Amino acid sequence: MRRKDREMDREFGLDIIDKSDYGILSMIDEEGKPYGIPLSIVRDRDMLYFHTGMKGKKVEALEKKPNVSVSFVGEVKVPEIYTDEELELMNTDPSKAAQFISGVFTTEFESAIVKGNVKLIEDIEEKIKGMKLICEKYTPTKMKYFDAAIKSSLSVTSIYSITIEEITAKRKKYDTKGIEMKWGRKK
Repeated sequence: MRRKDREMDREFGLDIIDKSDYGILSMIDEEGKPYGIPLSIVRDRDMLYFHTGMKGKKVEALEKKPNVSVSFVGEVKVPEIYTDEELELMNTDPSKAAQFISGVFTTEFESAIVKGNVKLIEDIEEKIKGMKLICEKYTPTKMKYFDAAIKSSLSVTSIYSITIEEITAKRKKYDTKGIEMKWGRKK
């Protein structure tokens, strides 16, 4: 990671995974070209789970090259750290241009990247566990229908797991005084 001053710890990265709506699975396709796709992903300890159809470009790529990376993005926003008066002053004072650019034309963000190996889950109990975890994350209010749904979809759905072998996390965030919160600073 180039910006070590924005690096966050493993726990921060795991939190990003848990609160992200989706992750971008990146792999190499059969032609040796990069291929990325957004997926509904859930984490259970050091394992990620996702579901897919039983055929297709993604399935073929994962069978041939199981080494993947998954990117997750948490909160992203433009910081509002200056008043209109401060912005006007920076706009008219050339000596404040660097502060103007770095504190106004930027985004606060948080992200995590996982590297690992993907595996097709063939054990029925683990397959159901993976689907249940996914459904609990994305459709928690519909869980009373889970058993009926799994009966009709399990035979046409593949579940994959990714063992988290490496995780990196990064954040850019400002405190209430407009000072960037560097390495690991939470508050």
